[in-house]
Amino acid sequence: MRRVLFRDVEVIATFDPKRRELQGGWLLVEGNRIAALGEGAPPQGPFDEVVSGADRVMVPGMVNVHHHLYQSLFRAVPGAQDKELFDWLLFLYERWRGVDEEAVYTSAAVGCLELLLSGCTTTTDHLYLFPRGREGLTDLEIEAALRVGIRFHPTRGSMSLSREEGGLPPPDVVQTEEEILRDSDRLIRRWHNPSFGAMVRIALAPCSPFSVTPELMRDTAALARERGVLLHTHLAETTDEEEFCLAKFGVRPVDYLERVGWLAPDVWLAHLVHVTEEDIPRLAKAGVGMAHCPSSNMILGSGIAPVPEFLRAGVAVGLGVDGSASNDASNMIREARQAMLLARVRYGAGAMSARTALEIATLGGARVLHREAEIGSLEPGKCADLSLWDLSALEFAGAADPVAALVHCGAQYADLVMVNGEIRVRGGRLLDEDLYALVPRQREITRRLVGP
Repeated sequence: MRRVLFRDVEVIATFDPKRRELQGGWLLVEGNRIAALGEGAPPQGPFDEVVSGADRVMVPGMVNVHHHLYQSLFRAVPGAQDKELFDWLLFLYERWRGVDEEAVYTSAAVGCLELLLSGCTTTTDHLYLFPRGREGLTDLEIEAALRVGIRFHPTRGSMSLSREEGGLPPPDVVQTEEEILRDSDRLIRRWHNPSFGAMVRIALAPCSPFSVTPELMRDTAALARERGVLLHTHLAETTDEEEFCLAKFGVRPVDYLERVGWLAPDVWLAHLVHVTEEDIPRLAKAGVGMAHCPSSNMILGSGIAPVPEFLRAGVAVGLGVDGSASNDASNMIREARQAMLLARVRYGAGAMSARTALEIATLGGARVLHREAEIGSLEPGKCADLSLWDLSALEFAGAADPVAALVHCGAQYADLVMVNGEIRVRGGRLLDEDLYALVPRQREITRRLVGP
């Protein structure tokens, strides 16, 4: 069994139940698990590798709980940059309908490597776009994530309500409910791994109230519960969505969720910006998790989610970079900073500390995915998912609190990232140098889909 010792780490921010921060600490990895950690003299060898943590902060691997990886092909698209959600979707659907198998694989790999470099070791993805005639797109995403080496929770998204039936998407990117449920079941049987430390788990994720029918919401929930997987969707992102739900279903989004059987602990929801005071305790009582997506909400002008109120109510809150076309980045540490800043804009300077933002990005995301026993904190027996950050970098010069500095001082990329006991990033670069060749290829695909 391979043994790796991290020693002389300036600070190890564990996010364990006592929220210990070990000064001059060490951490021992055996195989793919954390074996032990502490302060003072480290254990005796032999070790397969000893990594110096001098001038470094160690934090748990971050967990991204909402994303659309294919959208990394569509960053800063002219004509989409200044639109709100519904108009933004209508404009980009016309570009997204050209996505093919290579585009999905390449964008998934590029998005995952960007996340990895920013200290993210586990990511979800919400692929709901299935242009007619394109096969196995979720499988290609999984293969890309496994190549990059990130822990992956793809959600099999779906759209069944085209504009012809009163929804938003064009007809050639939606599927029948039979196609959706059949492929969802196939993916679970092929890829879902419920065992401890699994690198791939599947969830099911109808896109939104304005792109699927209530029947598909109910049938998807029934299938997910039969197969023992989680459920995910967008909810309460914009006032347009609220107006749609009132006009189409006669109720607001959270009431609609209850009507279709989704107010349950196996559900997590992206955004939850436009909720009432009564909605928050209802969601908390039901055990529903939340994916907070601050950058996307700001760029699309959707509003500010009441995250401090969700936290006080006991809701599991994780962080999502969301689609690269509504964020234009897939950087988790930057997203933690955005979460902290946005909470302070709405509620004041004491609304969210840097450590709370980091906790949302790590342990909070693990709780949302029901994986807090495996990931999200640095404790013996947990998966060896972690990152080291170089305090000698320019952005940290003069920083007195190394842990808070990761958020306050605008950190961008980790110095070292380990996933499942394997070092994937060292010296701020991917160890698999071949992955960088995907970046120029992605630019070529984007030119084909969007134009020069």
